[in-house]
Amino acid sequence: MYHTLILVGNLGRDPEMRYTPSGQAVTSFNVATNRQYTGADGNVVKETTWFRVTVWGKQAESTSQYLKKGSKVLIEGRLVPDLSTGGPKIWTRQDGTPGASFEISANTVRFLSSRGEGEGGYQSGSADAPYGSEPDSGEIPF
Repeated sequence: MYHTLILVGNLGRDPEMRYTPSGQAVTSFNVATNRQYTGADGNVVKETTWFRVTVWGKQAESTSQYLKKGSKVLIEGRLVPDLSTGGPKIWTRQDGTPGASFEISANTVRFLSSRGEGEGGYQSGSADAPYGSEPDSGEIPF
């Protein structure tokens, strides 16, 4: 059995790189994907879905070096389910509402922004800006 997930979106913040005890590079970042459609009531619905992406090895190093908040990327990878639920990681936010995180282990990260395009984050009113705000990193308990 095999599955592949392909995402195109924008980074919600700068990537964070670290090294495993064995010396392998690993970089993590959040990607927002946007969807807009007209609902049954005729109103425009704007929807943003956030994904936590992890990339390993040489690709982790280049991702950390060249991507910034707002950079547009294409991610090819696999969904990593929570071992306890078999689905997304679920937690309770500080305000008591439920939250979920979709985890992706990236095989390929393609840079879609030109140099400098992603710097400085999202531009107000931009078609690429996410509709919902990025989840506070303090909300995710892992």
